[in-house]
Amino acid sequence: MASMETDILLVGGGIMSATLAILLHRLNPGLHICMVEQLEDVALESSDALNNAGTGHAGYCELNYTPVSTNGDIHIRRALEINAAFETSLQYWSSLVKDGVLDAGQFIQRVPHLSAVWGQQDSDFLRKRHALLQSHPLFAEMQFSQNATTLGDWMPLMMAGRHDADNMAATRVAHGSDVNFGALTRQLVAYLQTRPNFKLLTSTRVTKLKQKTANGQRAWHVRTQHKHSGQLEQIQTPFVFLGAGGGALSLLQQSGIVEAQGYGGFPVSGQWLICNNPSIVRQHHAKVYSQAAVGAPPMSVPHLDTRMINGQPALLFGPYAGFTTRFLKQGSRFDLAKSVKLKNIKSLLGAGRHNMDLTRYLIKEVFQNHVQRMEALRAFLPDADGQDWSLAHAGQRVQIIKRCHQHWGKLEFGTEIVASEDGSLAALLGASPGASVSVKAMLDVLQRCFPDQLKSKQWRDTLKGMIPSYGESLIDNAGLLASVRKDTLSTLNLSA
Repeated sequence: MASMETDILLVGGGIMSATLAILLHRLNPGLHICMVEQLEDVALESSDALNNAGTGHAGYCELNYTPVSTNGDIHIRRALEINAAFETSLQYWSSLVKDGVLDAGQFIQRVPHLSAVWGQQDSDFLRKRHALLQSHPLFAEMQFSQNATTLGDWMPLMMAGRHDADNMAATRVAHGSDVNFGALTRQLVAYLQTRPNFKLLTSTRVTKLKQKTANGQRAWHVRTQHKHSGQLEQIQTPFVFLGAGGGALSLLQQSGIVEAQGYGGFPVSGQWLICNNPSIVRQHHAKVYSQAAVGAPPMSVPHLDTRMINGQPALLFGPYAGFTTRFLKQGSRFDLAKSVKLKNIKSLLGAGRHNMDLTRYLIKEVFQNHVQRMEALRAFLPDADGQDWSLAHAGQRVQIIKRCHQHWGKLEFGTEIVASEDGSLAALLGASPGASVSVKAMLDVLQRCFPDQLKSKQWRDTLKGMIPSYGESLIDNAGLLASVRKDTLSTLNLSA
């Protein structure tokens, strides 16, 4: 069996691993970094363009980030946090564009973000939401309208020939973005491959990982196998990051760290309707989100999106959710069953018992046909012709299930870092907002796994150079926000 040693081992070739790799390389160029990807190339699973929404999630259009309490109060803190986190990503990408690592035009485009609703009750909610958000500097440029002419300017394809235009309301942020996370990941990895201390192993999967102590030193011993040759290799490393999308859970469980106990996953599949009529695609330039159905997971909030895929504009609607037992799009139908352990079965049972609305929703989605999917689309485009739209499969998402003393277990819709006490292993679990907050998530990994190094002036200065707001709050510092936003919007060509 072949063997190698590396300072950093990244499992998974998606946006999270690529982001962490660049951060660590910039902080310490002498580090030896190895990335292991089980598919033929990087960014073919969750980061691939059609496997995610491609929305630069900033809370501008996603109504689920501003939940309503039982007494009718709208809570905006989650939207503020996600917006600030996305601003962190924009700063990091801008720095890499300036350094020639990234070509902004190849991965990010300005696409306005809109929320659109129908009916008096939802219109009143949207007006109130707008007033709360727009009063904060992060959302100062958000517009609200119930005027049919204005809405027609914002989303002409949706308003053409509509009979309920007077019953609609929308908000709009002009500098919203569409992000091709697959293209972004490939650019990041291509740069890393020019560095002498970086190694990429594709068509290679991790079959075993275990922490061992030898000569007073603790290290992870990770066994890999090449898909085609069957060759086995033993990799020894002091630090492992599990950024393998839905595949991270099983590896986290295999690690045996105490912090992994109680975690489970609930897989959800997705599908898109894609417009194949270029004349229709040209009439829409926006990401328009609306209200989710009762019980729907956040990834299933309906939206009509302009996308840029392989340099070409596309128009997608969805996603339509469904139940799956696979944790990855190219995974095994036994993934869910294999994830059930004695240490998480109580969490799984508790989460299942308290999420019957989600179960019913997914069952309904699974049995939809093309006619029924078109009915959902016609809430956005009343005159949509089924012949102009075809179905495509999106990615798999594994929602987090974790311990909850009140209900045994709870289902969480978000992104979460799980790290060992000694900081030698970290894993990213969950879904939305996912890739959009990848930089903030990987900074959290650094904070939890490299705390001593982060105390050094060199690391702090390097991070501050890439991310000017590092160590400060964009939520609380309006002057800093204005400065960094002006720079990022200009550098990334997002200015209206």
